[in-house]
Amino acid sequence: MSNSDRKCNYEVAKVEAESLSDNPPLSTLFNERIRPILDAVDRLRLLKVAEEGIQLPTIVVVGDQSSGKSSVLESLAGIDLPRGQGICTRVPLIMRLHHHPCRRPNLRLEYNGKTVETDHTHIANATNEIAGTEKGISNSPSTLMVEKMGVPDLTMVDLPGITRVPVHGQPQDIYEQISAIIMEYIKPEESIILNVLSATVDFPTCESIRMSQSVDKTGERTLAVVTKVDKAPEGLLEKITADDVNIGLGYVCVRNRIGEESYEEARREETSLFQTHPLLSKIDKSMGGVPVLAQRLVQIQASIISKCLPDIIRKINEKLEENVLELSKMPKTISSVAEQ
Repeated sequence: MSNSDRKCNYEVAKVEAESLSDNPPLSTLFNERIRPILDAVDRLRLLKVAEEGIQLPTIVVVGDQSSGKSSVLESLAGIDLPRGQGICTRVPLIMRLHHHPCRRPNLRLEYNGKTVETDHTHIANATNEIAGTEKGISNSPSTLMVEKMGVPDLTMVDLPGITRVPVHGQPQDIYEQISAIIMEYIKPEESIILNVLSATVDFPTCESIRMSQSVDKTGERTLAVVTKVDKAPEGLLEKITADDVNIGLGYVCVRNRIGEESYEEARREETSLFQTHPLLSKIDKSMGGVPVLAQRLVQIQASIISKCLPDIIRKINEKLEENVLELSKMPKTISSVAEQ
């Protein structure tokens, strides 16, 4: 990228970032008030400011394969995502959820410089175009915009599920490839780690826990979502209360959609489960249910943006000044190839 291009990008980025600082404290903003802020951050993301060392606040979704990660995202978005054997998410998927009054959902997918109206079939096709038709993965992201009534205003990055053993069609170093992608996204201090754990396993044995602990030892930027609570309710309250794996932002337990349930039916079943089950009803209401998870994520997202915003503006201004200075040192006109 040329200096003039960088200068243009930084000028645009400066306008976007400064537009954020004109808003009231983010901790009080939800949905319609936070949407313009998220849009501005997403435009900064499109300008690829991270390549210049300016990290943006991001909710990064990680989990071991079969932890129920895709089901959690489906529950938050109220849409179907690609399913199948093995790794469902094979490229980083930036999910932008936008509450919209229209009852009919509007889905758009951006990838490889294209924007298309989409459904879960097209998402799978786009993944194949980016990562190939086999079972390999790619670090080239796609962006899914979901405009739908009732969804929380959130931007999240869904990453491939962690697997250690390659299956047919996967490269032998699949674990190393997935690990590299995950570490790239969760290492920045500006990243919030949404760690999806299955209630059916011991949390300390989860590879996603090991990875998040390696970059967030105190757990201050990690939130855990516990899935499949209906399959393993025994001892769950003790597991999330003991917190043997240092989850600083706490736990939220959820029951995802099962079979042919609609998302509305799944929420009613979840509510009933946490109210009537002899064990799960003992879990505090602030730690149970997809609606609770949505609210927590919106609050955490607002908080991290508020925390990071001054530093983002400062770095953009510094980069802009550096590029203006570099441009000022260049000759006004170039008369020969030798001068270029």
